Amino acid sequence: MVRDHAGSEVAREIQHVPVETFSVDKGPYKHFMLKEIHEQPESLARCLRGLIDHNLGTLKPFLEDVDFSTADRIIMVACGTAYYACATAKYWFEEFVGIPVEIDIASEFRYRKVPLTGKEIAIFVSQSGETADTLSALKNVKARVQNVVAVVNVTTSSIAREADAILNIAAGPEIGVASTKAFTGQLLSLLGIALKAGHERQLITEAQLSELVTDMTSLPRLITKTLKLEGRAQEIGASLVHATDAYFLGRGILYPIALEGALKLKEISYIHAEGYVAGELKHGPIALIDEDVPVIVLSSDDALNEKTQSNAAEVVARGARLIEVGCGGAADHLQLPSAPNLLEPFLQAMAVQMISYFAALAKGTDVDQPKNLAKSVTVE
Repeated sequence: MVRDHAGSEVAREIQHVPVETFSVDKGPYKHFMLKEIHEQPESLARCLRGLIDHNLGTLKPFLEDVDFSTADRIIMVACGTAYYACATAKYWFEEFVGIPVEIDIASEFRYRKVPLTGKEIAIFVSQSGETADTLSALKNVKARVQNVVAVVNVTTSSIAREADAILNIAAGPEIGVASTKAFTGQLLSLLGIALKAGHERQLITEAQLSELVTDMTSLPRLITKTLKLEGRAQEIGASLVHATDAYFLGRGILYPIALEGALKLKEISYIHAEGYVAGELKHGPIALIDEDVPVIVLSSDDALNEKTQSNAAEVVARGARLIEVGCGGAADHLQLPSAPNLLEPFLQAMAVQMISYFAALAKGTDVDQPKNLAKSVTVE
């Protein structure tokens, strides 16, 4: 029996939760984090099944009550790793949807006086769906925007119940405090939303959508290939064991992945790490670069690579150890599989997860339960 605050009996609609079989033990893995890194080909394939009609080679109907064609702005709100998923997705929304995109940290957004027109689509991202700041931010704007969308891993969570529409990332239980498969599931879900929105706004043709969907279907295979680089990632991660500081550099869509890489490293290895836009190197951070500081550069074979390589050369000129993740070039590098530019953030995310894990393993820290951290932050 359920009662309200006055003690009166309340009738609640019965909700049916689909039962899926997930293993919640470590199996052959030393830590849940490593297990969850290895689960990403499967978790991403499961997420794709919710987004794509593989028989027709197009997007499935989802978020059907959300009309992107009339929206004048996208607002994405989250905390921590989920915020970096939003920061990555901002590039996709700008490219494919063509309307202004704002990303906000929930603990700041909830206290700001944000001017709203009522035509915004607000997307709130949370693995648990219980993040206190994100939930409060949602409640604060729910009545003042066109639609509220929840991108969550728990469809019966508080954030999901408050939203107008829900997209399930379908990552399955994530036990390790440092998010891995939930992060890539959030990325994939947000990419799916961006393609849906771009198609609704007639900025993506049927032919273009078909090509982009084909690229998306190759993701589990490419993630499996990236996992085969685990040995090299272990060498790099273990080599960071004596570092007290580390820096991650990226340009364009890889900048948020650099931020996420730095967060992962400091979360579980307790090595102080910062992520920077590579082009900002000369605006302050380069003063901290010397032979004792490893610098991890995320590179991509795209129009920005020449500038990224120039920044990498500046690092080497200061005597720092350069580690390149991506298309190679540096003596010390992790060469990622060739992939469509659309999917490179996923492979880069996998790489920095593995490097951070093995750095923590070499240091002997508690990988699954880092000090002072909780899996779900349900208080301010």
